[in-house]
Amino acid sequence: MSNKVTNLIAFILLAVMAGTAIFSMKNDSLTFDELAHIPAGYSYLTKMDYRINPEHPPLIKDIPALPLLFLGLNFPDNSPSWIQEEAPPWWFQFNLGDEFLYSSGNNPEQIIFWSRLAMLGLLIFTGWFLFYWAKKIGGNFVALGTLSLFAFSPTFLAHGRLVNTDVGAVFGALIAIFFWLKFLENPTKPNIFLAGIAFGIAMVLKFSLILLIPFFVIITIIYPILKNKNWKSIIIYAGKAFLAALIGLIFIIWPIYQFHIWNYPPEQQLRDTIADISGHPLPLLRDINLWMAQREIFRPFAQYMRGVLMASQRTMWGNTTFFKGEISADSWLGYFPLLYLLKIPLAFHFFTIFVLIGGAWRFWQILKNKSFFVIMRKNFILLAFCFWIAIYWAAALMGNLNIGLRHLLPAFPFIYILVMSGMVWSLSGLNKISPKLKKIAVSFVFLLFIWYIYSSILIFPHYLSYYNELAGGPKQGYKIAVDSNYDWGQDFYRLLSFIEKNEIEKIYIDYFGGANEEYYLKEKYVPWRGLRDPDELPKGSYLAVSATQLQGGRAEPVFGFDQPSGYYRWLDKYQPVARAGNSIFIYYID
Repeated sequence: MSNKVTNLIAFILLAVMAGTAIFSMKNDSLTFDELAHIPAGYSYLTKMDYRINPEHPPLIKDIPALPLLFLGLNFPDNSPSWIQEEAPPWWFQFNLGDEFLYSSGNNPEQIIFWSRLAMLGLLIFTGWFLFYWAKKIGGNFVALGTLSLFAFSPTFLAHGRLVNTDVGAVFGALIAIFFWLKFLENPTKPNIFLAGIAFGIAMVLKFSLILLIPFFVIITIIYPILKNKNWKSIIIYAGKAFLAALIGLIFIIWPIYQFHIWNYPPEQQLRDTIADISGHPLPLLRDINLWMAQREIFRPFAQYMRGVLMASQRTMWGNTTFFKGEISADSWLGYFPLLYLLKIPLAFHFFTIFVLIGGAWRFWQILKNKSFFVIMRKNFILLAFCFWIAIYWAAALMGNLNIGLRHLLPAFPFIYILVMSGMVWSLSGLNKISPKLKKIAVSFVFLLFIWYIYSSILIFPHYLSYYNELAGGPKQGYKIAVDSNYDWGQDFYRLLSFIEKNEIEKIYIDYFGGANEEYYLKEKYVPWRGLRDPDELPKGSYLAVSATQLQGGRAEPVFGFDQPSGYYRWLDKYQPVARAGNSIFIYYID
């Protein structure tokens, strides 16, 4: 296939992805984290003040805030949630978001649309970069196969159109690893500088990308050994790698954080830092952070380190999560493996099985004529991908934070390239055995692509609640895991449509998400919380409950979970009269 045709198909795939994302997000209401991320980004650019949402880096929130600068918005800078006379609790950022979108005279739908559109631009650019790199690695077929897996991924389509940090993390991992490998291959001054810049950008996109540091250490040691078989060259590479990291620190992290704390009062930064990390399990790092926060030149680094420590302590402390009928603040070892199995189209797992079998056979044949050392040296990029995937998965499994498969997204593009490279490699090996067998295998692969794409089309526009056939599909997925895996508040507009269509005058709602119920429903809205006595619901009432709240109130507590539980089991005797989208269950209490 010619490069011209390949590029045309890639353009079509990205255009289809963009169109699918735009039309599928049209009726999706504000999700939970967007309520904090959108006003945070807007405050950074207009106030140059980083008091809101410090547990996430700023750059990924600046991007969706850029188009908002042209809308003439009102910002609630007189609100107690912004002024923060005392160190604020974590939910103040959500209070501020609610005021910014729904109580300041702004148009919330306009804000949501333009913020998401900017994120969509990042999603498409990430897809293009992935295609570009896959083409350099494996040629046209690997590139188009990789891009197809990306463009029709329900997980990328779900989160790539929302204002959150996950696709930014994917982009950061891609560019950082791309330029670092380029530096290892040819450690010139320009490549060292570009590796440092890309590394710095990754660090201000997502704190989990701190895992790039041990990854870069490993491959920077392995590469010169494979290439030169010379231990002395490791020292040379280590020095250049340190220089690259220093470039990222000085030219990216420091100026970006300096800009964002320009109007953030030093005494308030110190006060908030103490409040946020005083209980951190690593007191030495906490004390270093506080020391830096008290010195003007180090304040940008202090704010960065504060975010890293906040993210790490949350990973260690855990988060209340529902999983397979249980609820806990501690993690399950099988959480991510099971979600990876159930929330990715089943066709992809058949791709993986095909590649593991075919690739193992082909590898064994080649190993008879070439040493393992030579094979690894020739395929160092793919070997590096394996290391990155292993490190990221290991961190996810060892961490104590189970709130969504989206946290594994930075590993996905590298899995896609490995699978497609292995696919082409396996098929080329079959040609030497039997051309007929190869034709059968190619037909099988083609059918798998059709199945994969069909799975994505079939779930439109409900990508967030996608589960594959093994889980019983999207209608049954809430029984496995909720939150950002299924119910993040995206179906509130669909609840509004149900209320209007059925001319409901009053409805009790227990909603998990970013939309403001009273703003949209006025006097029709009656707040409900699961801990209330169900006898307080009048007969003939409608009750709408988000799947996250519902399953949390039905689950069995485990691992010493001591919070109230079981308070929604009384609803087991009722069948929902409807569902708004997939995630909001509507009951009629008779």
